[in-house]
Amino acid sequence: MRRHLAAASAATATAACLALLLAPGVQAAASAGNPYERGPAPTQTGVEALRGSYAVAETSVSSLAVTGFGGGTIYYPTSTADGTFGAVVISPGFTATQSSIAWLGPRLASQGFVVFTIDTLTTLDQPDSRGRQLLAALDHLTQRSTVRGRVDASRLGVMGHSMGGGGTLEAAKSRPSLKAAVPLTAWNTDKTWPEITTPTLVIGADGDTIAPVATHSEPFYESLPGSLDKGYLELNGATHFTPNASNTTIAKYSLSWLKRFIDDDTRYEQFLCPLPRPSLTIEEYRGSCPLGS
Repeated sequence: MRRHLAAASAATATAACLALLLAPGVQAAASAGNPYERGPAPTQTGVEALRGSYAVAETSVSSLAVTGFGGGTIYYPTSTADGTFGAVVISPGFTATQSSIAWLGPRLASQGFVVFTIDTLTTLDQPDSRGRQLLAALDHLTQRSTVRGRVDASRLGVMGHSMGGGGTLEAAKSRPSLKAAVPLTAWNTDKTWPEITTPTLVIGADGDTIAPVATHSEPFYESLPGSLDKGYLELNGATHFTPNASNTTIAKYSLSWLKRFIDDDTRYEQFLCPLPRPSLTIEEYRGSCPLGS
């Protein structure tokens, strides 16, 4: 009789455990194994889409309300069901304003990031200044902005175009705690970056005559430590100003890089490894695979 009671008790306990594991929230957590995953399982169509699964809101930040940079616009998922999100600050290039890189704001935010596109103190600021401004904007976003409660301050990245791309490298060099850096057709007089420990995806353009890849993006990439998770994407049929308009190739690989390293979401590694092959939009891709090893 005791054996039957023990068996019944064990079966009840097993059923209770199974019921708990199969509850939607617990099942998702158990299957994901990563508390930072945001959004559905990625697909080729999903990473190339103009918008992801999150509805997005935006808020303007006046230059008069901040110090160290020129204000900007914060784009963020409206949902609070998934907790906090990783964040990215993006700088424009020489003589440009945030409007030149604004398309990245809602596109990345809708995939599960808080994105801050900024104006710089002046449109003529050099890369070292833009690097400091990127970090000042990150500090504002995480410490004083109206959406700071939506941001995980331990999971941050930087992006930038042209001199903003050079500033992206400067910011990554200055703040090793950053999780990801994506310089876009970057310009900088400093060609070597062996100090960087942040996973970095360098994006260049084959037709760039302002920051030619041979003297900018390629040496930037090659100078990064060999042990670093790094990638080099050279756009095919592109110019220095290609990042200033909506571009599926830039969005796809930037998103995958940010997801892989800010969110530690290995579901996106499929778009980075094996290395993408040359195509109508990709002139060349170099990188380290597997990532995170």
